[in-house]
Order: sequence, then structure tokens, then C-alpha cells
Amino acid sequence: MPEAIHRRRWWILTVLMFSLLIVVLDNSILNVAVKTIASPAPTGIGATQSELEWAINSYTLVFAGLLFTAGLLGDRIGRKKVLLFGILVFGIGSALAALSSSPGELITWRALMGFGAAFVMPATLAVLMNVFERDEQPKAIGIWAGSVGLGIAIGPITGGLLLEHFWWGSIFLVNVPVVVIALVAMAVLVPDSRDPKPGKVDPVGVALSIVGLVLLVYGIIRGGELADFTDTTVLLSIAGGVLVLAGFVWHEKRSSHPAMDVTYFRKPAFSAAVAAIALVFFALMGVTFFSAFYLQSVRGYSALQSGLLIVPLAAAQMIFAPRARLVVDRFGARAVCTVGMLLVAAGLASFALFDAGTPVWVLCLVFFVQGTGMAHIMPPVTVAVMQALPREKAGSGSAINNTFRQVGGALGIAVLGSVLSTVYRGDIEGHLGAVPAGARAVAGESIEATLGVAERLGPVAGKPLVTAAHDAFIGAMHVTALGSAAVALIGAAVVARYLPGRTPTAPAAPEESAQDSSQDPSQDAASRPAKELTGS
Repeated sequence: MPEAIHRRRWWILTVLMFSLLIVVLDNSILNVAVKTIASPAPTGIGATQSELEWAINSYTLVFAGLLFTAGLLGDRIGRKKVLLFGILVFGIGSALAALSSSPGELITWRALMGFGAAFVMPATLAVLMNVFERDEQPKAIGIWAGSVGLGIAIGPITGGLLLEHFWWGSIFLVNVPVVVIALVAMAVLVPDSRDPKPGKVDPVGVALSIVGLVLLVYGIIRGGELADFTDTTVLLSIAGGVLVLAGFVWHEKRSSHPAMDVTYFRKPAFSAAVAAIALVFFALMGVTFFSAFYLQSVRGYSALQSGLLIVPLAAAQMIFAPRARLVVDRFGARAVCTVGMLLVAAGLASFALFDAGTPVWVLCLVFFVQGTGMAHIMPPVTVAVMQALPREKAGSGSAINNTFRQVGGALGIAVLGSVLSTVYRGDIEGHLGAVPAGARAVAGESIEATLGVAERLGPVAGKPLVTAAHDAFIGAMHVTALGSAAVALIGAAVVARYLPGRTPTAPAAPEESAQDSSQDPSQDAASRPAKELTGS
């Protein structure tokens, strides 16, 4: 049985990628559909800007809050069970979201989708760690990370094609047949594994982790919505989240059966890896947020065209992520991740040079550079996190990896989005003189709001306002891009200081080499411990 699992490990990885793909694809699809959903019925459901934000954020809030708990449950009751449960809930949520008749329903069902996705994401990586030997794990993780790039690429393209031919709900309904195929494939191919000695349940630690993460992520999201992190509700939520998480750490250090062994963070390589994950997604999600507006609102590209322009970023990840281990073997994780961070920083800083007429090939080149940088960051740091923990704790390790990624991404969108909004408002205020007094506050909220008011003014009176909106947005984008690049440079400094360098491999002893070469492969496979193949 263990050897049978080992033989079909690449098929298992394909199923895991398939499961991860629909979770990543769903978020990238929604980003190109917000304008359609905001339209009045029957085209959309008339969602306001705030309701659209919560259609996105309800998913993020539930997803981030439950990631750690879902990883723990996978280690305890079985990763296959958790994976099947998560995919099933995600599929049900997708079907209900497609049939939503109001923004409130859409927000509710998106939260249900986030609940299911929280059980899928850590389980895929945990199963991977338990069906691959340690020497093959970097390659498998590279392919796993490349599937994220595939989701980023085909999400906007799929969304654009669906919206051109079907109603807005099709972007969610398309998940249902994919979920059915994934469920059947998982039931047949994926083995179950769990921690053989999970110990006692730590309900206090689990509760503290959920409350702390939800409060922290809610405060971050709310601060981004208001473009004001000094608001009382924002400060209270973030401060409460930090205090609760501090209490979680204090409790875990003193518990005899902790939900998470916080001593792993004493390892510089482990801490640097999770910090790198958070920082790279802070920078990247921020720039992804404003690049969508740049491409569609300033450059005038459609949702489908904007999706096609992101393909170079995803293609670079799919090309280089599975091969990142080869570069790491030669130069070491420290050098590879540092150069990767510098490439991401260079790509982000390039946005500070863009204007309304920047050639398309330059955009594609910059996206390709960013994707190349990420492809040489995510696999090595993920390997560093996962291999720092025992295999039986793979669910917890995957949850830590994805929690830092999700919180970093949410913080990037909120903070950098706030910077973008603040600079834009300051620049556009002096150009709203022709706008009726009652509409000035709304017109200055965002470039979309300004362009909407300009359209109502008519082609002649509104043209100067359109030009001013484009100029103000580009100026705000330049400031935000430099802020993103600065964060990426901080990440480069962290990995250059704390990640391990190249580890020289000692030559094998002659007798051992001769013995290994003469050993029959089937005997070698049969002699592998069952734990190496099943993780239990």
C-alpha cells in the first residue's frame, strides 16, 4: 500500500493542483467582474462600491481567520477528509453565489466559499508533504506554486470570456463541474494521512487564533475601505487582534499541548521564510490592486484584455517555479530569494515610470520580471517553512505559510490602497470646480467615481475632468509603486540576512555508493519506512 501511494504521487499532485487552482482562479475571476456586478439588474445586481468590497472581503476575512484551525484539524482527523469537506463546501457556496439575487446574498455565499477554501489550501500542501520524499519535495512544491501562477493567468481570461457570453453568475457556476471532478479524483487517488500522536485538543489556543486573526484582518480591511487607519473602529480592531494574538503566543508557550509550537519561530530560517512570504504578497497584492485600475480605467482595456496582459506574470511563474530548486541547489536559498526579491522590487518600481502611453510590450516585460522574481521566492521559502516542521505537523506548517501570505496580501491591498486613495484625492480636489457642489465629495473618492461624474457632465464639459483624473491617478500610482518597491527591498534584506546559504553536499562513501548502485529499486522502495510514504 505505501509503495502504491508512492508510485502515483505525481497523479496525486495533479489532483492537488486542480483543487488549488479553483480556489485561486475564483478570486482572480471576481476581480474582473466587479463592474458587471455593480450594474443594475438584469445585467448585474446593483451592488454599491462598499458591497462589492465586502463581496471580496467576506471571503478573505473567513478564509484568513480559519486557515490555522483548518490546518490543525487536517493533522488531527485526516487531511483527505478535510480536503474533501472543503472542496464540497466551496462548490456549494459557488452554486449559491451564482444564484444570488441581492448583494447581501452574494456577500453571505462568498463567506461560505471562504470557509470551504480555508480547508482546501493548507490540506493540499500538507498532503503533498506526505506523499513525496524529502529530496523530491522542493520539485513538487515548485510545481504546486506554479499552479498558483496558472490560476492568476486563466482567472481574468476565463472571467472576461464568461462575461462576454453569459450572465455574471457564470463566473461562480463554472466552479461546480470542476468541484465534482476534483471530488471524484480525490476520493480515488489521494491517500489519507494525519498526525499519529496529535495529543490533547487545545480549544483555548484555537479560539484565540480565530478571534485574533479575524479582528486583525477586519481592522486591516476596514482601514483600507476608509483610507484612514486612525479611525477608532480600525484602531480598536487591529489593536484587539494584536493583543489576542499576543495572548495566543503567551498561552502556546505555557501550554503542555499547544496548538502550535511557537518555538519554531526561534529558527532564523523559519522566521525569515514566513516574513518573506508576507512581505512579497504585501508588495504584490498592492500593485495588483492598482494595476487593474491603471489598465482598465486609464488605458481603457477591457476585462479580457487586462487579463491577457497579466499572462506574462503567470507564465514566468509556471516556467520557473518548478525549476527553482535547481537554482537553489547551485546557489543556495539566500542568494536565489534575495535576487528574486530584487527582481520583484525592480518590477514594482517600474510602475513609477509608467504613464498613459507606455507601450504594451513594456508592461508585459515588467510583469514577466515580477513573475520570474516570485517564481524564485515562493518555492524556496515554502520549502524552508515546511521542512522545518516534522512531517506529521504538515497541516500546521501549511496553515502558517498560507496565513502569513493571506494577512500580508490583505495588508498590502489595505495600506497601499489607502496611500493610492489619499494621494489621488489630494491631486483631484483642485480639478472638481466644474462639478456640482453636492457631487464633489463622491467624485473625489476614486478614479472610477470621478470618471462616472465626468460621463454625466457630457463629452465636452467632462473631458478636462477625465484628463485630470488620469493624471491624478498616475501620480498616485507612482507614489504607491515606490512604496511597494520599498517593502520588497525590506524583504530582500530579511532573506539576505537570515535565510541559509548554499549547503555543500558531502561525497558519498565508495562502499555506500557501490551498495546503493547494486541494490534493486524495488527492494529500495520496499525498504522505505511506511511513515516516509504516508506520514502516519
